[in-house]
Amino acid sequence: MTHPPAVPKRVARVLAEALPYIQRFAGATFVIKYGGNAMVERELTRSFARDIVLLKCVGMNPVVVHGGGPQIGEWLTRIGKKSEFVGGMRVTDEETMEVVEMVLGGLVNKAIVSHINQAGGRAVGLTGKDGNLLTARKLLMPAEPTGGGGDADENGNSNDNGNGGMLDIGLVGEVAEVDTTLLDHLVAGDCIPVIAPIGFSPEGTGYNINSDLVAGKVAEAMRAAKLILLTNTPGLLDENGVTVSEMNLAEATAMRAAGTISGGMLPKVQCALDAVRGGVAAATIADGRVAHATLLEVFTEAGSGTMIRPG
Repeated sequence: MTHPPAVPKRVARVLAEALPYIQRFAGATFVIKYGGNAMVERELTRSFARDIVLLKCVGMNPVVVHGGGPQIGEWLTRIGKKSEFVGGMRVTDEETMEVVEMVLGGLVNKAIVSHINQAGGRAVGLTGKDGNLLTARKLLMPAEPTGGGGDADENGNSNDNGNGGMLDIGLVGEVAEVDTTLLDHLVAGDCIPVIAPIGFSPEGTGYNINSDLVAGKVAEAMRAAKLILLTNTPGLLDENGVTVSEMNLAEATAMRAAGTISGGMLPKVQCALDAVRGGVAAATIADGRVAHATLLEVFTEAGSGTMIRPG
């Protein structure tokens, strides 16, 4: 008499642990910001696509918002154009915007769609112009002090350009409005929306928008159960360098005010805070360098990275 191979107890525990989360989140919407190492390492790319398809297969509704900064930089280099940044935002003139639309709305978006479809899903690629999804307005950046107390550049020109001391860095935008009509139809039709962070003004001007900001605003508009921001860090670290697994709005705000959170994590934390204040049930900053980080966050008690809740 032959016996079936034994299933490791660890695997069985993980499967059993997932059941209550599958039941709790049936029909719920998750917005996942996809970027960093998870987007450029081949095996992580494949595992992410499988994770997204699995979420859909068990009755959840994943919506993907992706970045693509390194890819934009690579193509700008190819045409002999230098990347410039102010406060972490890419200075975007008309030529750069053409590259942004080509790379984000075309090459990167369609590659992600292809990976998800190859894993068995039904992904549909979008930019903000599709279905008037993302209405945008120009984003002005605070002018940086120049040491002499004034706002003049090295050529003696004023930096404010009539904008009250704010810098105009070109076709860089922020989300003014999210119209979820098309997203709702796609989700109801068993499709997985994949959104490139390009917004458009009512006049049709394209704007390059930070992908974290787009993910947060889409999550708010869809009343998502979770916003998951995949990053290249293990989450939020306390003053001792230890990852904080969970905190409420007040605790996260206090940590930000104390300066414990700094650098590139600041906009991600602000995005998470704004989303939770705007009605998203929870926002998680997770380590996209870990295979299946999305599944670990959704289906396990320990989760992945740092979760921020309302209270």
